[in-house]
Amino acid sequence: MDILYAQQTNDYFPPRGSWKKQSPVKSGFDTAKLNVAIRFAIKNESKNPRSMELSQKMSFGKEPFGEAIGPFADRGDPTGLIIHKGYIVAEWGEPSRVDMVHSVSKSFLSTVIGVAIDSDKISLDENMGTRVWAVQLYDTANPGADPVFIYPFNGEHNGKIWWETMLRQTSDWEGTLWGKPDWADRPDRDSTKWHNRKRNKPGDIWEYNDVRVNVLALAATVMWRKSLPEVLKKYIMDPIGASTTWKWHGYKNSWISLDGKPVQVVSGGGHWGGGMFMNAYDMARFGLLTLNRGNWNGKQLISKHWINQSLIPTEANPSYGFMNYFVNRDKKYLPSAPETSFAHVGNGTNVIYVDTRHELVIVMRWIESSAVDGMVKRVLDALK
Repeated sequence: MDILYAQQTNDYFPPRGSWKKQSPVKSGFDTAKLNVAIRFAIKNESKNPRSMELSQKMSFGKEPFGEAIGPFADRGDPTGLIIHKGYIVAEWGEPSRVDMVHSVSKSFLSTVIGVAIDSDKISLDENMGTRVWAVQLYDTANPGADPVFIYPFNGEHNGKIWWETMLRQTSDWEGTLWGKPDWADRPDRDSTKWHNRKRNKPGDIWEYNDVRVNVLALAATVMWRKSLPEVLKKYIMDPIGASTTWKWHGYKNSWISLDGKPVQVVSGGGHWGGGMFMNAYDMARFGLLTLNRGNWNGKQLISKHWINQSLIPTEANPSYGFMNYFVNRDKKYLPSAPETSFAHVGNGTNVIYVDTRHELVIVMRWIESSAVDGMVKRVLDALK
C-alpha cells in the first residue's frame, strides 16, 4: 500500500476544552533548533496589511465586481502551533484568537461533502443537476417578494458537471452567483475573451475559482437541506472537541429558501469576505483529524477512503487534491517536506501542514507564502 494512505494513530487526542503539552525534548525535538524555527516564522510575517479587507483589495482589487459582500476581521500577530503525536510541543502568537482562515474554508466544505458521500447521499460521479436543479433565492430585505429561482446546473456545459470536478476545481462552470460572474475571478488581462471563449470539458482544465467554489457550497447546502455550519458542527467539530468560537460566514446576499425556511449559503473563502473564522487550536484539531485519516480517538468521523481520495493528485494539477488539499507527491509546494505530506492552505498565509511520516501537524498563520517551506524545513531539522 502507498504510504501516503497509511493509517496513523496518535498517542493522544485532546478532549474538549483542554490540550496537553509536552516538552520538545520529550517529544524528540532539539529545543534550540525548534526556537530557531519559531523565530523564523515570526520574522517572516506576512507583508500584507492586518486589515483583511484592505489586504483582499490589494490582492483582488483590480477585479471587476471586486466589491466586498461578506464580513471581514482584522488579523492578529503571526501565530502557530506544532503538534507531535497529538501533543502541543510549541506555540507562538495568539492561538486562541479567532481570525479568518480564508481558503482553508474549502477543506471544511470538502469535508461536509465527504460526510454526505460516506452516508450514500450522493456519489462523486453523479451529475450535479440530478439533485440541484431549481434553487429559490431568499431576499432578506423583502421576504414577501415573488419567488426568484436560479438554475446553476442547467445548459449544455453546466449540465455535464459532476461532483468530483467541482471538488477538484476542474469543472469550468460558467455563470454568475451572488453577483459575481465566474470570468471576473482572477480574470485574464483581456477579460472580454471570457464572455465568448470556448468552454473546456469538465475534468480537463484546472482553475482556482472562488465563484465555482461558492456554487459547490450552494449545491452542498441544497443536497443537505440545511446550513453547512450545522452539518459541520454535528459531524466534525463537536466530535473533535472544537471550541464554540468558530463561525462560517456567507454573504449578505447568499440566502436561499429551503423547505420554506431561509438558509444562508456559506462561502468557501474570504475572497469577497466571509468564509471560516477560527482559532489556531481548532485548525490544529482538524489537522489531527486528517492526519489520522478521519479517525478521532477510535471513532471514524469521516471515512479513511474519503481522505485517501482527497489526496489523489488531480490530473490537470498534480499538486492539488480535493479542495483545499495541497498534496506534495511532486514536492513542488514543499520541496523540504516528505512526499507523503499535505497541507490545507488559505490566503494570509494560513496553513495546516500535515505530515504522516513524522506524526506532525503544524499550524502557521500570517506567514509569507515564500517562507512556508523554510518553516517546515526548520521544524523537521529540529526533530531528531
